[in-house]
Amino acid sequence: MIRVSNLKFRYGGEPVFDGVSFFVNKGEKVGLVGQNGSGKSTLFRILAGIEAQDEGRIEMGGKIWLVPQEIRQDMLIDGAESISDYLDLEKQHPEFELKQMLAGMEMKRVKLTDLPINLSGGQKTKLAIIKALLAQPEILLLDEPTNFLDVNGKRWMFETLAKYPKTLLVVSHDLPLLNKTITKVLYINPQFRKIDEYVGNYDKFLKQKAEKEALIKRQIETEKKHIAQMKESLVKSAGVKSSKGVRQRMNVKRRLEKMEEMLPPMPAEAKKIKVVLPEPIWVGELPIFCENISKSFGENKVLSGVNLTIRRGERVVFLGPNGAGKSTLIKILLGVYEADSGRVVRDAKLKTGYYTQELENFDYGMKVLETVRIKTSKSEAMIRPILAKFLFPFDKLEQKVGTLSGGEKTRLSIACLLLSDFNLLVLDEPTTYLDVLSQRLILEGLKEYKGAMILVSHNPEFVDEIAPRQRLYLPENRIEVTTT
Repeated sequence: MIRVSNLKFRYGGEPVFDGVSFFVNKGEKVGLVGQNGSGKSTLFRILAGIEAQDEGRIEMGGKIWLVPQEIRQDMLIDGAESISDYLDLEKQHPEFELKQMLAGMEMKRVKLTDLPINLSGGQKTKLAIIKALLAQPEILLLDEPTNFLDVNGKRWMFETLAKYPKTLLVVSHDLPLLNKTITKVLYINPQFRKIDEYVGNYDKFLKQKAEKEALIKRQIETEKKHIAQMKESLVKSAGVKSSKGVRQRMNVKRRLEKMEEMLPPMPAEAKKIKVVLPEPIWVGELPIFCENISKSFGENKVLSGVNLTIRRGERVVFLGPNGAGKSTLIKILLGVYEADSGRVVRDAKLKTGYYTQELENFDYGMKVLETVRIKTSKSEAMIRPILAKFLFPFDKLEQKVGTLSGGEKTRLSIACLLLSDFNLLVLDEPTTYLDVLSQRLILEGLKEYKGAMILVSHNPEFVDEIAPRQRLYLPENRIEVTTT
């Protein structure tokens, strides 16, 4: 078992790891991957206690053994009287087993009686690997164990590693050879200097990583486009000399600066990911409308004389301060509350999907993939791309919903809504728990939705990009209609 929490490490004044956290279960076989220079060997040295981290906590469940990429000088190897003594000084293994392992590592011509000090650096590294495999430490770290092996040696190596009975972490360019055995991949993310965990083999890691990076690229490009549009509007408004106009420009300028600061860096490897949302179930021209709605709670009059008509495919936003009645009106439209007066008319084919910021509609003991299957009745072939688009990689699919963060629950909830065939989505503050990237992610998903939509949000940029046809201002019951 390995548990790393908030690990930080700097080299030459530059951060290599910045708040890294991950967990490796007992007996897992893990591939550590990352670009050259990303810190794979450094992480192994830190885990092995050779390097000291600047901050963070590392817990190890048992003896740890590291074999580095290459061994040129080693006191134990160079001081051994024979290869046999170095590999098995206590004579716990039969001679044929040692010879078998030497042959597997392409060292058939080496004799057990030879002096290890006379071997090359590559041969010494092979001996160190054999010694580690024979010792079977609780945690074995192998850094590029196939560097000095040809095809047959690599095949033998990974067949042997597949049978290793304890915890194994491997850095290798030949991880596909261990593909069927790997249970987890730890990817060193160079943009954020953190480690992303992917449960599954190497093929699944490559697929999920590509999908995740495609999402990030799309969201960043959309955000940049949005910023450019806002800058263009700012330039056009420069001619307005009133004090109100100046204040508005300053507010927009500050907002732009903040948005640009919060843009995450573009992933080095990114590809486009395409998903197809199900068509909303057919509904009449007027899915829902209300007339003269009023509602009070005791002496507190929340709504008075509200009229609203929503057409098929139309987007409407409710705006107003907290307590103005936005959520109350939603619940009246959905039939959760009864109005004190007035009427609500719903089309017989109306099928509504409702997102509430309280996230009341999840079974927290259920797993992510199972949740989406039950809620949407869709196939995994349709579900998995949508979840990948909403930043749920393979390792998250078997995670229980109760362990997700608030932002993850929001993304999961809206993914479920979009995977269903609702013809009306009602979204009550969908950006409450979301960071900038997640907001862009949700926004792009909602833009693809073809049904009607009611939105409550305090996020003006989010509202503007949803492009509502109607804006209902509460408590004054004023409606603004945008014509195109």
